[in-house]
Amino acid sequence: MKLEGIHHITAVTGDAPANVEFYVGVLGLRMVKKTVNQDDPTVYHLFYADEHGSPGSDLTFFEYPGARRGRAGAGMVHRVVWRVASEEALAFWEQRLAAHGVAAERSAGALRFADPEGLAHELVVSTVADAPLIADAPDIPREHALQGFDGVRAYAADPERSAALLRETLGFTGGEDGGWEVRGDRRGGRYVYDAAPDARPVPGAGTVHHVAFATRLDEHDAWQERVARAGARATPVIDRFYFRSIYFREPSGVLFELATIGPGFGADEDPQHLGERLSLPPKFERLRGELEQKLTPLPDPRAAKASA
Repeated sequence: MKLEGIHHITAVTGDAPANVEFYVGVLGLRMVKKTVNQDDPTVYHLFYADEHGSPGSDLTFFEYPGARRGRAGAGMVHRVVWRVASEEALAFWEQRLAAHGVAAERSAGALRFADPEGLAHELVVSTVADAPLIADAPDIPREHALQGFDGVRAYAADPERSAALLRETLGFTGGEDGGWEVRGDRRGGRYVYDAAPDARPVPGAGTVHHVAFATRLDEHDAWQERVARAGARATPVIDRFYFRSIYFREPSGVLFELATIGPGFGADEDPQHLGERLSLPPKFERLRGELEQKLTPLPDPRAAKASA
């Protein structure tokens, strides 16, 4: 069994409309699913990805309106790393971000910036043969678009504690200087540790809640058993309707999820119209009227730009 790189990354926002404007309107991702947090259906769970909602490109947010700004610390992912095609793409993004008032720091092969709530991002020139996962934003040339995740960086006080689980149970390779790779037959991703800051972590807006790695649907039960045998206190398999999930904390404290490739976001929407309406898994459909009145109205930056 192999994990197929990163499946999705989930973070927290306190302002869903501004979040949509940034990730769709500025970064050019597609809103592929507008749904609710299945553990707290009174709040949004928003999914941004490539044009098809592919695992490996899927950045998601729980919205807690007005949530205080968080601060990443030990046991938390602190940066999302994306692939782009070239140095020319980095130059495009440096100019585009500046035009939207977003400060960015350029270096050889990389560009760093943060979203309006402080979530850190890095764009790197791709060095792998993985298929690019691209959204068709109307105002972003395809050759410059984001191409899916390259990896994440996490803070750890003692990363050596995690080595056995990452290598022997999950099949990660590397580990030198805190840098790991997880690679399956089609995709891979990086998981890198940085020294933790002294300040204590504060979960909240602009912080990552968890990182998910991709499994084949027919291997998911075996992964649950494997992780549980390793002593990682894995949850049972949880049906999230669009995929199935297992959760556990790796020894450095980061919340991991193993999520299946499929059934996918087309399970309840035409792929041509992903994310255009509130999607509710069947067990929450009875709450539709209540939720549609309670949830924050959201903008549609892609449609506005296409019509312009």
